[in-house]
Amino acid sequence: MVRKAFSAALLFWLVADIALAQNSQSMPGMDMPGHAMSQMKSGDNGDAAGADTQTQAHAMHAMEGHHMDMGPHMKMTELRPLKPGDQERAQKVVESAQRVTEKYKDYHTALHEGFQIFLPNVPQKTYHFTNYSYAFEAAFDFNPEHPTSLLYEKHGEDYKLVGVMYTAPKRFTEDDLDQRIPLSVAQWHEHVNFCAPPAGLKLEPLSAHPKFGFHGSISTKEECEANGGTFKPLVFNWMVHVYPLEKDEAEIWAVDRDHEHGRRGN
Repeated sequence: MVRKAFSAALLFWLVADIALAQNSQSMPGMDMPGHAMSQMKSGDNGDAAGADTQTQAHAMHAMEGHHMDMGPHMKMTELRPLKPGDQERAQKVVESAQRVTEKYKDYHTALHEGFQIFLPNVPQKTYHFTNYSYAFEAAFDFNPEHPTSLLYEKHGEDYKLVGVMYTAPKRFTEDDLDQRIPLSVAQWHEHVNFCAPPAGLKLEPLSAHPKFGFHGSISTKEECEANGGTFKPLVFNWMVHVYPLEKDEAEIWAVDRDHEHGRRGN
């Protein structure tokens, strides 16, 4: 049951409208057996990138660090001029996120209430504790009290909650996203122009100078297919991170907490 649910939920933001969440009915837990990790396959949805455990691990690393720089594999919403009411709407989201972080400060509470650790056995800078019911809900409605993921940093055997992640369907326009969180304050992002490596090169995206993957030099369908890869023009749903425990607005809405991401002053 755990393996089935985890397989169905591979790269939860990969699939349109996050419909795969309907298959996530297993109880949350800390441990994923090694053999289950090694046997995970991509879901049946056509948007899946055919990732195995190695490419999933690469995907998680791609969610951290320099991947947030604008480039051929990254699309971000433009920061819009501040409109009346934008700050107030954004602040309400922050206040909701603050309540969420207080509620789930103890990660055991998150696990008990249905959040599952994504790739718990893969060392990561930030661990996503994902609630697939909330992910499914986010395909149709926005409830800032129900983030798709809680963002934890691991310290020894403990987890420290630092932020939350909201998602939206990839079919959404920027105007749709602006209705959820004003684009004068927040920048949503998605991942594009992905070339999945052929079967014999699954670890190539983890190399120093990859051709495939989220840091790869390949960013067109023609070049991808010429190298035996599988091209996905858009592989992730829209997502936005919120760090409600920070004091500065730029840090609260940071696209990447460790790198400057080119915010304009409001």
